[in-house]
Amino acid sequence: MTESTFATPPDTFLAATSAVGIDFETEDLARIGRFLDLLYEANARMNLTGIRDPAEVWSRHVLDSLTLLPWVLEMREKIGENTRLIDVGSGGGLPGMILACVQPDLAITLLETTGKKARFLAETAEALGLKRVYVANDRAETMGRDPAQRESYHLVTARAVGPLNVLAEYTVPLAHPDGLILVIKGAKAEAEIAEAKQALHKLHASVVEVRQTSTGRIIVLEKNRPVPKLYPREVGEPKRRPLN
Repeated sequence: MTESTFATPPDTFLAATSAVGIDFETEDLARIGRFLDLLYEANARMNLTGIRDPAEVWSRHVLDSLTLLPWVLEMREKIGENTRLIDVGSGGGLPGMILACVQPDLAITLLETTGKKARFLAETAEALGLKRVYVANDRAETMGRDPAQRESYHLVTARAVGPLNVLAEYTVPLAHPDGLILVIKGAKAEAEIAEAKQALHKLHASVVEVRQTSTGRIIVLEKNRPVPKLYPREVGEPKRRPLN
């Protein structure tokens, strides 16, 4: 068996997570390490990440994903065992698969359009024994128009998917009326919020918090009332003609 590159998280990562009150079970870190090994094995066949340095991977991928954990824990306390999360544009599984590694009993859907990436996610969830992870090889526009999926997720997450005025149309229709949309962004978060003002108005959503983290910014959206049936528009339209 090939020796794991990610079996032991660096001290800098453990110090950073401890500083924000994140505690791990032994199995959590083992699952994350195994996930990262599988991610980088697959990265040789498809473009999942450009980061190579293991310490940087723990910081820029794992820690960045775990910055969403406070909202996940808060929602689980509020909703209980029926809490549902969907990660839109999951790609290599960030942040969705990392959250699944530390919350293995949470129902998580990983939404990924590209078939080979979706297959990687499904195979990885099986390899890690994550029985409550479901992989949807579909488009956000299609899922958002499906009555069985629309407004059914208490948490909707997204990272590195697109500008907020586009991303909002992908994510807000999927959120439960009492749910939250958690978007990981960088230094341009405020500029994207300003640009998305009209889009959020049309989608009946609003920004309730922008939280600075050690790795970026998290934009938190909530729905003020149900999204008009017009949204999301047909596949490709949100990106071709962003709401303004």
